Formats: sequence, structure tokens, C-alpha cells
Amino acid sequence: MTKPIEPVLFPLPEPERSSGELFPPPEPRELEHATGILPSQLLRDAIDRTREIQSLEPIDNDQIQPASIDLRLGKVAHRVRASFLPGPDHTVAQKLSALSLHTLDLRSGAVLEKDCVYIVQLLEHLDLRYRTSGSANPKSSTGRLNVFARVITDYGTEFDHIKSNYSGPLYAELSPRSFSILVRTGSRLVQLRVRRGRPTSSNAALRRLHEEVGFNIVPPGAPLGRELIEGGLAVTVDVSGTLQRGFVGYKARKHAPVIDVDVTNHYDLRDFWDPVFKSNNEGIILDPEDFYILASREAVAIPTDQAAEMLAYDTLVGEFRVHYAGFFDPGFGMAETGGKGSRAVLEVRAHEVPFLLEHGQIIGRLVYERLITGPDKLYGSAIGSSYQRQGLTLSRHFKPFPAGMRLTERAAAG
Repeated sequence: MTKPIEPVLFPLPEPERSSGELFPPPEPRELEHATGILPSQLLRDAIDRTREIQSLEPIDNDQIQPASIDLRLGKVAHRVRASFLPGPDHTVAQKLSALSLHTLDLRSGAVLEKDCVYIVQLLEHLDLRYRTSGSANPKSSTGRLNVFARVITDYGTEFDHIKSNYSGPLYAELSPRSFSILVRTGSRLVQLRVRRGRPTSSNAALRRLHEEVGFNIVPPGAPLGRELIEGGLAVTVDVSGTLQRGFVGYKARKHAPVIDVDVTNHYDLRDFWDPVFKSNNEGIILDPEDFYILASREAVAIPTDQAAEMLAYDTLVGEFRVHYAGFFDPGFGMAETGGKGSRAVLEVRAHEVPFLLEHGQIIGRLVYERLITGPDKLYGSAIGSSYQRQGLTLSRHFKPFPAGMRLTERAAAG
């Protein structure tokens, strides 16, 4: 069926149009590969020169990460009756006309209530070139708050996938699952990766990376078995206990205050999280619909010419879902960027039945994908990255745990 013709919301002068060009503009310099993820300098080029990434307001330089760009909330949030995909015959706006219950003005800030679903048009919009597509994911801090965040497009049939040659607005679907959140215009809850062509990942490529990096899911010098790399590099969970009494993670409290997503180092974690301890050396039992923060058993390393995404593990082997925030940028966990030993923080939610999660159980798959060329910035403290050298780490919104204080202790009033 032919898509209906609609007025262009953000028209460009004809010479600046880039979608579907027969002879697209040349890249700014010779590149290492014809296909792959766009690194930071090519994301800037997509903003400034090819105009594939545009915005209602100027794009800040710190939105550009080594292999992704942070997307910002717009001015209005629509409270909707249900999550949806527009499908091949409708725009998001057309669906909102039928499903929107009321709107919230985000310019001065507004609270998105727990267990409600909202649609927010983002400030950024796209005009992608031929064979250029995108994928989206929640930012790490969003996932660690258990905010279900996905990106949708006009005529979209999949969440978090932007088709090649897409030209139009972007929307975020937001549903806080553990805590109500305070957001405003400009809040950054989701991120976008852009890729040219269809670069492939293979078991052979992972083995080559293992020779270079030395994935420590196996002992040094040991080969990677097929079961550890089929569908991505296996990531296992650490529930052995790292402190006295076997502390292994956090579980979100049922009734907690509102969290302002734009503050840092602000909240006492004990108002929002309960400690989780291993049970009789058998791991931990996940309670249905509870939300847990755990850590991987092995360190994770992303070489400087690679990006990676954590995929939820096959639900045929466990009634749980892991890792909302899936993107890992080049330089994460690498020695040269000061990140050696960094763990993956796992956001885990059980579903229908209680489930026993044991130490060393495979809980996700890390899919590596090459960049077109090396980025001009790497993940780490030099660019203000929050989670380099992380272990079992909550989101940046929470104060560090007071030294010498037990998890079960309450801070003195005042």
C-alpha cells in the first residue's frame, strides 16, 4: 500500500536534501571501511555537512558520544492508553490522535508516573541517506532506573529501529517501571547509533577480537568455544557475593520518591534500593516483576575500533529479561582509557514465576560491530563518562555509599 503523502514538518531547501541521492556527498576523508557504525567525528559530519541529523534546537557537542548521539525530549509528553507501533500506513501523530489521554508541558518539568505510558517527540529528527539506518537504546542511567524507553518513527514496524533512508521525526516511548521520574525539555533518556550499509558480525571476527583483547570469560590463552560466541559473546552473572554476608546486588523498593533524571550524585540510595544477598551459596531467587541491579562475572572490554550492544538472553532458558541499556562505546573497559576491569551492570527483571539465578549463568550476549573508522574520542573520564571502571554501580543519580556504613543502616536525620 502506498504511504499517504503528508506535508514535511521540517522542509529543507532542495540542494540540501540528502535522502536517496544518486551521488551522495563524499565522506570528509578516506575511511577504513565502507560499512559500519558512524564514530563521533562522522556523527558531527552528519549534523553539520550532510544534514542527516537535524534538530529544532542546536545540538550540543556533549551529546555526541564515541559511537552514538544522545537524543533530547521535546516540549510535550502524551499520556497514552497503551504502547503502540504506527505500522506501515500511519504516522505517530495519527496514532496519538486516537490514543492520547492528555498532555504534559515539559518546558518547566513534569512527572512521568510509574506504570504509565508516555510518548514524547524528540528535538532531533532525521533525513538519512541511502543505505544509512539507525538503532536506538535507553542510556545507561535510564536503564538503571528501570525506565522502559524505546524509540519509534513514522510508519515504523519495530521499536528502536530506524529504517534506511528514513526522513522524519523521532519519538520516545517512556514507561517508568520502578520509580516515577521528573523530566523536562532537553532531558536525555535515549541514544541513537547510525550505521552505513550492513556490516556483519561473525564467530571468526569474535575469535580475532579475543586474540587481541583476551575476553576473560575463559582463562588466559584458552580458546573460545562456539557456545560462548554463537549469537554474540556470552556474558555471565556474578552472584557469588563480594562483601561480608554475600552482598550481590540491589532490588528496587516498591514505594520510593520521585527521581529527577537530570541531577547527579543527589539521592540516598537507601531510599530507593534494598540490598540483595546470595542464598545458601545457591545464587539468588528473582521474584516476579521485581527489578534488580547485578553485575557481570567477567570484565568487559570494547576495543577502540568497535562498538557493542548487550542483547537480552533467550527467554527459553530463563524467565527473566536483562539489560535495557544495551550500548557499549569504544574504549569502555580498555586499559588505555583507564577502564581495565570494568564490569557490565545488568538490569534484570523476572517475569511470570520466581527464578533461581546462579553464579556464572549466561545472562546476555554482547554483539560487537566495527566502526567505519576510529573515533576522535573514547569512552572514559576524559569526556565525562560516568561508568568507566565500574563494578556493581547504580545510576549517576545516587550518592556514593558512605564508607564504613552497612547497607541496612539508615542515615541519621538531618
